[in-house]
Amino acid sequence: MEVATRNGATTYYLDRHQNPIGPEFSLVSRFAESKGWTINWTMHESTAEVLQALEAGNTHLAAAGLTHLPSRTERFTRGPAHTEITEQLVCHRDMRPMPRKPESMPEVGITVTADSSYVETLSKLASEHEGITFTEDDSRTTEILLSEVAEQDIDCTVADSNIVQVMRRHFPHLEVAMNLTQGNNLGWYLPAGSDDLAGTTREWMNSTDGDEAIGYVESRYYAYIGEFDFVDLRALNRRIDDRLPDFIDRFAEAETTTGMPADLLAALSYQESHWDPAAVSPTGVRGIMMLTRNTAESLGVMDRLDPAAAIDGGARYLADRHRRLPETIPEPDRTFLALASYNIGRGHLLDARQLARELGKNPDSWDDMKEVLPLKADKRYYPSTRYGYARGYEPVHYVQRIRNYRDVISSAFD
Repeated sequence: MEVATRNGATTYYLDRHQNPIGPEFSLVSRFAESKGWTINWTMHESTAEVLQALEAGNTHLAAAGLTHLPSRTERFTRGPAHTEITEQLVCHRDMRPMPRKPESMPEVGITVTADSSYVETLSKLASEHEGITFTEDDSRTTEILLSEVAEQDIDCTVADSNIVQVMRRHFPHLEVAMNLTQGNNLGWYLPAGSDDLAGTTREWMNSTDGDEAIGYVESRYYAYIGEFDFVDLRALNRRIDDRLPDFIDRFAEAETTTGMPADLLAALSYQESHWDPAAVSPTGVRGIMMLTRNTAESLGVMDRLDPAAAIDGGARYLADRHRRLPETIPEPDRTFLALASYNIGRGHLLDARQLARELGKNPDSWDDMKEVLPLKADKRYYPSTRYGYARGYEPVHYVQRIRNYRDVISSAFD
């Protein structure tokens, strides 16, 4: 099956090991797997090029974060929808005055990707509010335009809310000025006349397998992204430049010796100490990996304030948490559970896994475990567990923050 897409955090991209990932990649891969089909992916530079491939009949399916629009449905065969988004006007947070309503939009410059759904949205607004103008760019993607807003090279752009959600972690100065639409659907398109294949895709997307695939995408790519914290992420981006270079080789060495990914170790370390090798907590944990005295001694780390020794020890400790979990647990769930064990302790994690079984939950699923772990602080449940009370909500937030940090940090390890 020929599939047209474009590179982007919400579509298709290569991770640091050059493996393809992304929401559209995951959905299409699961669909094709269910049919026993192989996929030939074709990368395009822009939405306009994806639509041209559809027009020319050069692809069986376009999966590129395309908004379902009446104008597109007239030209192509509409496939199933998979994500609901809002189109948002995004500007630099220091812009004054910030355009908070359409009447203010004529005062700012707006640049959007050519042939995108945003062109239709802005054209409609321009017909309703005098003075609104915008520029169509046929060479830059929405992600690039957002980065240029962050650098104050352009005033504002329009983007889907899921793209904004991901990009704001990398560019903390982006601010949503206003929502321009409500409840648009993203989904697949096929060349005109592809009614049979379109019906097959819709049938799959509406099946149990399709529901599970959409749930996986939400969990894997979006659900962990918490409420935006400008101060925290601005500090993280500053420390990637100021502090990470001093330790990046140590994290890479630790990956070589333990198999734990370097960017994951760096994110864990940032969560623990903000890459401060002299960090000390009120409870006595210390160093860049914030090891307890007992843990450090068990790992042979003589000086917790020695960053090389601490990073190596912390990596070996996380690898041990990971190794002690059943190999049958799929990734990334096994890694998330290992991180939770690093934070709360293996005994409390085992308690929570047993509690999950008793409650009819899946102890191998992070989505289920992040609901069960907080029950370790609930007096209705923890008295019956072997290790008793624990602040079980902490590892849930701990894993969420590390996932966020890792997404931002990972580019430094490319």
